[in-house]
Amino acid sequence: MTTESLPALNDARLSIDERIATLTLDRHDVRNALTGTGLIEDIVTAAGWVNRCQEVSVLVITGAGSAFSAGGNVKDMAERGGDFAGDVAEVAERYRRGIQRIPLALEGVEVPIIAAVNGAAIGAGFDLANMADIRIASDRAKFGETFLNLGIIPGDGGAWYLQRLIGYQRAFELTLSGRVIDAEEARDYGIVLEVVEHDALMTRVGELAAGIAAQPPKATRLTKRLMKQGSRLELKDFLDLCATFQGMCHNEPEHLEAVNRMLEKMAR
Repeated sequence: MTTESLPALNDARLSIDERIATLTLDRHDVRNALTGTGLIEDIVTAAGWVNRCQEVSVLVITGAGSAFSAGGNVKDMAERGGDFAGDVAEVAERYRRGIQRIPLALEGVEVPIIAAVNGAAIGAGFDLANMADIRIASDRAKFGETFLNLGIIPGDGGAWYLQRLIGYQRAFELTLSGRVIDAEEARDYGIVLEVVEHDALMTRVGELAAGIAAQPPKATRLTKRLMKQGSRLELKDFLDLCATFQGMCHNEPEHLEAVNRMLEKMAR
């Protein structure tokens, strides 16, 4: 049992084990499309729960079935239905109240996020993977910023993430070409950290997550916050934040516990 009960989700599954929370997108019938399903709400709900539950040190996001996420529901686009119905103002408002809640929610997650990319991550599904701190890919994974192929733009914030991840020029080429790349090319570009055999994906992600989860939990959350702020603050402001966070860490029991463990190892 956790101090914060697991939330009820509609189209995803959430579990926790050894301080690792795993969110599995579970609409494999539509290749885990984010629109036209309950997955947007599920992701936002899970993000809020992770922040409240102090027993979580890592969040893993993966997909059930053959795809990580196919992004938007193309059938709804063709029919001008669902999230894509209405005039300019109506569509814009649905984006703000819908899929754009995902980057805002995940950007605010206090623990490290690992995307276990089990298959195709296309369009908004690619962007979802890029919202994680680390991406580990199955050798079956495919990635594509394919919005322009459909005559639309990355309306979920994907252009913001991709250029920060791999630089403007490469992000520009992938976005404007709309081409789909395999896991090896994604690793070469720095989109994913590692590529592993499909059947070994969750084992490898579990090992990585366990290593992070073994670190002092409060300092881990502060370090995640610090890393996020590092690209946004001027050096002087950043150092001020470092000083404050360090003062907090030095006054936490977990700091002395970690120091004592280190001293014990040194004495052996």
